[in-house]
Amino acid sequence: MSRVGKKSIPIPDKIKVSYKDRLIIVQGEKGVLERSIHPLVSLKIEDGIISVSTVIDDRTGRSLQGLTRSLVANMIAGVNKGFERVLEITGIGYRAIVKGNCIEFNLGYSHPVNFDLPDGISAVIDKNNVVKLSGIDKEKLGHAAAAIRRLRPLEPYKGKGIKYAEERIQRKAGKTGTK
Repeated sequence: MSRVGKKSIPIPDKIKVSYKDRLIIVQGEKGVLERSIHPLVSLKIEDGIISVSTVIDDRTGRSLQGLTRSLVANMIAGVNKGFERVLEITGIGYRAIVKGNCIEFNLGYSHPVNFDLPDGISAVIDKNNVVKLSGIDKEKLGHAAAAIRRLRPLEPYKGKGIKYAEERIQRKAGKTGTK
């Protein structure tokens, strides 16, 4: 049985939630999010609490129950507080600059790399090498952070590249060169 899916989701006072025709819409002070709900899962909204249940009690239904509960809880947390992801750029000459809705990266290539931010995601650069992404949609924020990290993944020998702030890279020793 899904332990995550059985937990109920409390709705804060400032948040409005509507569910109709398998579409849930969550409105808060930070913005509006909407998502379609899978047919094997049903939602009940009553007394400021959302409960997620399965239509058919099988393996797929139980896994979708936990997934749906997590997605709806993330929607409520996003419109209430928002989410933030921090990336660090390491390397001599590596830096980032925000230009409107685009981030320009200098990552050791012969040309600058431009990354267009998705709608609803904003970026702030600290000290030319710390990129703070923020937004209300956790899924979209994670995809944007992963796409930025893929521009220049951290290499284990010198530690140059882009990494998440909380990520720990295991460094490798280079060649010793002894004969």
